[in-house]
Amino acid sequence: MTDPSQQTRYRIEGMDCASCAAKINTAVRRVAGVEEVSVSVTAGTMTVHHAPEGIPDEAITRTVTGLGYRIAPLPSAVPAPSAESCGAACGCGHGDEHGHTHDHDHGHDHGHGHGHGHDHAHAHDHGPSTGPWWRSGKGRLTIASGAAVAVAYGAGKLVPAAELWLFAAALLVGLVPIARRAFAAARAGTPFSIEMLMTIAATGAVVIGATEEAAAVVFLFLIGELLEGVAAGKARAGIQSLAALVPKTALVERDGKTEEIPADRLAVGAVILVRPGDRIPADGTILTGDGAIDEAPVTGESTPVRKGPGAPVFAGTVNGEAALRIHVTAAASDNTIARIVRLVEEAQESKAPTERLIDRFSRYYTPAVVVIATLTAVVPPLLLGGDWGDWVYKGLAILLIGCPCALVISTPAAIAAGLSAGARRGLLMKGGAVLERIGAITAAAFDKTGTLTRGTPQVTDVVAFARPAEEVLALAAALETGSSHPLAKAILSRAAETGRAVPPVLDAAAVGGKGVTGTVGGTALFLGSGAAAAERAALTPEQTTRIAALHDAGKTVSVLVADGVAAGCIALRDEPRADALAGLRALEAAGVKTIMLTGDNERTASAIGTQLGIGVRAGLLPADKQRIVGELKRDGLTVAKIGDGINDAPALAAADVGIAMGGGTDVALETADAAVLHGRVGDVAAMVALSRRTMANIRQNIAMALGLKAVFLVTTIAGVTGLWPAILADTGATVIVTMNALRLLRADR
Repeated sequence: MTDPSQQTRYRIEGMDCASCAAKINTAVRRVAGVEEVSVSVTAGTMTVHHAPEGIPDEAITRTVTGLGYRIAPLPSAVPAPSAESCGAACGCGHGDEHGHTHDHDHGHDHGHGHGHGHDHAHAHDHGPSTGPWWRSGKGRLTIASGAAVAVAYGAGKLVPAAELWLFAAALLVGLVPIARRAFAAARAGTPFSIEMLMTIAATGAVVIGATEEAAAVVFLFLIGELLEGVAAGKARAGIQSLAALVPKTALVERDGKTEEIPADRLAVGAVILVRPGDRIPADGTILTGDGAIDEAPVTGESTPVRKGPGAPVFAGTVNGEAALRIHVTAAASDNTIARIVRLVEEAQESKAPTERLIDRFSRYYTPAVVVIATLTAVVPPLLLGGDWGDWVYKGLAILLIGCPCALVISTPAAIAAGLSAGARRGLLMKGGAVLERIGAITAAAFDKTGTLTRGTPQVTDVVAFARPAEEVLALAAALETGSSHPLAKAILSRAAETGRAVPPVLDAAAVGGKGVTGTVGGTALFLGSGAAAAERAALTPEQTTRIAALHDAGKTVSVLVADGVAAGCIALRDEPRADALAGLRALEAAGVKTIMLTGDNERTASAIGTQLGIGVRAGLLPADKQRIVGELKRDGLTVAKIGDGINDAPALAAADVGIAMGGGTDVALETADAAVLHGRVGDVAAMVALSRRTMANIRQNIAMALGLKAVFLVTTIAGVTGLWPAILADTGATVIVTMNALRLLRADR
């Protein structure tokens, strides 16, 4: 595969079916310097991989426009700023002791200094087929052809002697553009295109005197193409609708004033103001303000997420209740939604194994149909004394029946709909091959921290010794005020939930590796590990036993000492995600074995494993995780590895499918084979279910495409059906197959 920097992407307009993509693919491959071509009907895009010195755009444009399509280059994507994931939770490993060093400096530097020397055009265009169908080129041609057939029919009744010539003229209205495309495709390397089959069939019908029927068949063919275009447009709209979520304008701060500018002109490093109720126009980090953000449009998360200074936000999400000042970290062409759209479109260009198999089959299928049609037209009259007119007519009908459009589109239409349906729910899969494989997994190996668990510690127990539990929590929160340590944040968050005021602290200081000290209301306090607390206060056997029990449950324990007496203790643990248990059960119900692979200690990992009912392998290095994935595969299992996409890289690469968990960061979008954007464990099972529905849809499509052709082939040879049903068998089957694939977009969330 060519380096990504040596590729150019284009938007193709007027491409409605798989035969269109095949013609473009074959023609562009012939251009000097082109090494590989990927074309997506549903995305309406083409990616050309080429030599390092590049290719002449003129040659590509001339080739594609010569086939009857419009082409325009798409803007190149820039690497996303590395600080987009600054707000992600760090992977802190929590031991059993509260021996953390506190930094009580309240000054945080939120400037990320991403210097990009490019001004990027907004990459969202709304698909290749904009506007109502009757304004498109194909729409106008279809209307003209239909009007010509209607006029020929009416005038023919008035002047019967001129009927043949009237229908011939009506035929030419629709057939000339079709024939022009047919010969252009033949010159570009696709002699057996649907346009060529249509041209031969219509010309043959005129020769045998079926001019009226030929004109009607051309009109029906154009209607079928138009319907295919409408169906393809619906498929594109599924993912392109995401682009419309980004507001067109933004309020940017300049020289102490607020100015409204187009959102696609926002530069990295700019500071924008987002009012309550407005959509956020760019990816960024909150500088000031605190409120609930509705991230459902991007991640599918139904509950608004409360965020404050330092937290990342994504373009297209909705600011709920407070004015926010946001530092922009990504240009418009590289924000979360732009990258999701780009990734899905690129995924739609990559062929699934089933699609490649169908493509290879169709290369032999279409010429074989031409041979069968020729033999049908020639052999019975020559060898069996059949009527030439009847058998040539049947041969022409077989030509139309044999068009592979419905068969060829059966797989990519379903794959594209599946990828789009997944993206709209925060399930990104990088290509049809990944979508196929995910449904076939039989084992899922999960990381623990940040995957099965939330990734940040939570207060689980507040235990009273010498003082009430509420007072223990308030005093501990006073000592932790201003600290950015994950354990401190957990204590402060729990205290805020109680609504009790946190008293002011004097002389707060960190004791390296042991805890923190301070004075509240004249009382000398210390908060730290059990061992450090025992140096300052005598612990009773009961207190020691209680602390040990909390440790055995995999929890970190901080003991509060007040004036030399153990006042109480606080236990914290990185708790499982709210849906982790249900998500694992859903996978097991789908026949997928689950296992936890973690570098955490055995005690903590086992406690979480017992709570979730999952097998545990703990104390693992990245190489150990990779080895275990290999062992599972040697046991005959198809393995998915689910992790954060950073420290699990070897295991993700070794698995049959690597799935990254994240909230729209670079890691979640750019690593592994697939990504669960909103981090719900249950969405791994949803991804498996979507894959299996998609594969079932493909099987239905193939059966319908081949079944209809088989039925009409038999009825045509038997003389029951003719040219009209033959063209309906092709275009009708194509539309049915496409609409069936689109059902995946309406799958239950």
